[in-house]
Amino acid sequence: MLFPATNAGSLPKPEWLAEPDMLWAPWKSRGAELARAKRDATMLALKLQEDAGLDIVTEGEQSRQHFVHGFLENVEGIDFANKVEMGIRDDRYKAMVPQVVAPLRLKGRVHAAEAQVARAHTSRRLKFTLPGPMTLIDTIADRHYGDRVKMAFAFAELLNEEARALEADGVDVIQFDEPAFNVYMAEVNDWGIAALERAAQGLTCATAVHICYGYGIKANIDWKHGLGREWRQYEQIFPAIAASRIQQVAIECVNSRVPLDLLQLLDGKVIQAGVIDVATDAVETADDIVRTVEAVMAFVPKERIVLTTNCGMAPMRRETAEAKLNALGAGARLARERLG
Repeated sequence: MLFPATNAGSLPKPEWLAEPDMLWAPWKSRGAELARAKRDATMLALKLQEDAGLDIVTEGEQSRQHFVHGFLENVEGIDFANKVEMGIRDDRYKAMVPQVVAPLRLKGRVHAAEAQVARAHTSRRLKFTLPGPMTLIDTIADRHYGDRVKMAFAFAELLNEEARALEADGVDVIQFDEPAFNVYMAEVNDWGIAALERAAQGLTCATAVHICYGYGIKANIDWKHGLGREWRQYEQIFPAIAASRIQQVAIECVNSRVPLDLLQLLDGKVIQAGVIDVATDAVETADDIVRTVEAVMAFVPKERIVLTTNCGMAPMRRETAEAKLNALGAGARLARERLG
C-alpha cells in the first residue's frame, strides 16, 4: 500500500481518565479503577484510529502521564519522591524532574499491559513508542552516574530489554522519540545515534526514530520564533542517521520551516512525513495533505513515504485531534487515488 497513515504516538486522553487539554494531566482514579480506565481508553484510541482509516495504529499513550515518565516510573534507581527543578532541552523550559540515585534496572515489564491490550483489539499494524536514550537523560537529574553518555547507554540497555519484549507482544513498529535530537547536534553525532542503535539492537520488527520541534505548547511555539526562517539544523545529523541501522525517520513536514530538500540526506530510509500540524487547531483538508505529500515526493520516492502527524497530540482538545485523525485518513486515501 502506498502512503500508509499513522500518528506520531500520543492522543488526548478522555475526560474520565485524566484532566483534559494539558500535559502531565493528573489521573482521575487510582488502583484497579485506574487500570480499567487506562484499558478502556486504549481500546477507544484504537477504535478512533481505525474509524479514521489509519493503517498503522498506536495505543495513543493512554497509560502514560508523560511519554518520558511513563517509562521512568518502572525503573529502579530513580527517586520520584524528591524531584528537583531542571532546565530541559538546553534550558528551553524548566520542569520538576526525578533523580537517578542508583544503578538503573527495570522493575519488570514497562508497557506489557497496554501493548497486549492493543494487540488483542486490532488486526492492523501496531506501532509502539518509547523515549530515546538522549531524551531520557535530558529529562532527569543525574545524582549517580556523573556522565551523560554512561547514563544514556544504561537507559539504552533498559529500552532494548523492553523493546524486545514489545516485539514479542506482537508490535510491528517500535519508534524511539528523540526530540533532544534537535537540540544537541554535536552529541547526536558523537554518541546519540550509537545509544539509539543500542536501544534497537536485535530487533527484527521495523524501527523508527521520531524527531520534531515538539508539541503545540507555548514553550515550543515561543522557542521556534527564534530559530530563523529556515530550520536547517537537521542538516548536521541526517547523514549520520542515514548511516544508522534505524529504518524509519519521522519528521514534521507541514507548516514547519524545515526545508524538505534535507530529506535527500536520509536516502534509503522510510520517511514518516508529518502532514498534520499539531501547533494549530485548524483542521487540514485532504487536498492540503496531498499537496504536502507532493512536496515530499520531490525528494523521497513515494514507496518510502508514510503519512503521520508532526508530533503527538496529547495536549490537544479531543474533538480537534479526532478531526485531524479523520483528515489524515482522508488525505491518505486521496493521495493514493491521485498519486498512486
